[in-house]
Amino acid sequence: MIKKPIYRSLKRRACSMGFTRLVFPNGFLRKSPFLKTVSRFYAMSEDGFIGKLDGHRGVTVSSKTECCQNLEQFAKKLEVSLKKWTNEKLRSVWFEVHLSQADWISVLAKNGFTVHHGKGDLVNLVKWLPKDEKNVIPPFAHNTVGAGAIVINDKDEILTVQEKYADYTHWKLPGGYVEPLEDIGDAAQREVLEETTIQTEFISVIAFRHSLQGNFGCSDIYFIVWLKPLTHEISKEESEVKDCKWMNVQEFINHPNVHENNRLFVRTFLNHQKSGLRMTRQRMFHPISKKPQRVYLLTKVEDS
Repeated sequence: MIKKPIYRSLKRRACSMGFTRLVFPNGFLRKSPFLKTVSRFYAMSEDGFIGKLDGHRGVTVSSKTECCQNLEQFAKKLEVSLKKWTNEKLRSVWFEVHLSQADWISVLAKNGFTVHHGKGDLVNLVKWLPKDEKNVIPPFAHNTVGAGAIVINDKDEILTVQEKYADYTHWKLPGGYVEPLEDIGDAAQREVLEETTIQTEFISVIAFRHSLQGNFGCSDIYFIVWLKPLTHEISKEESEVKDCKWMNVQEFINHPNVHENNRLFVRTFLNHQKSGLRMTRQRMFHPISKKPQRVYLLTKVEDS
């Protein structure tokens, strides 16, 4: 039977985490969706954080699952935990701080933590523990990724667009940023569909450019993808696209309002279109992480 002080402690902890009810019939815990989380929280030492170990001798603490009643308690737990983790020869300590616990950040900063990255309502801070080892924590993502499309119909016309908001008016290949967890080819198809309503089929990656000084202090990688049009009637997207149309390929290459990068991409495509070489994609799983991936391979296609 669970003693009343323990019951009150569990209930108080559950409520502090946003759980409003626990069931204790006849003094025993009944299986509930809250049990696993509450039990884990209760198992946490009063003197330090538990965290989650990774494969690089690092530990991550989430403010969502390891709450503190006040900032004083947090500072004490942090002090004890850092000593413990140092003695255990861990290498890195990560704190994933929710905005509702933003006051943790100042305490972490005073203890040598720096901001590594942030996303939405979470800020991730890190501290490298070894004094005799070089800090090998990689920086956060430092490249943005985009995808544009070469779409040419059976009339030797290329799909081209003008942006509504641009430094100068020019014709360009449709395209834009690749969204999180989106494949490069899928991104190009989505951008073409959104900007022009043209449906397409992926054929090959043609080229990419790497600009070392892009937006947000990041480098920028932009892939050019060959897509086959499956529909032909254009309906432009109104909020960002000023104009879009099918334009003769040679007219596009020689147009004064097409910049040199796009001309180069299209000329390269035309020169290699009949070679039979394609950068095709295969759906696979990473051999170690087992997570899905797309692998792009140079392939010889017969009768192209």
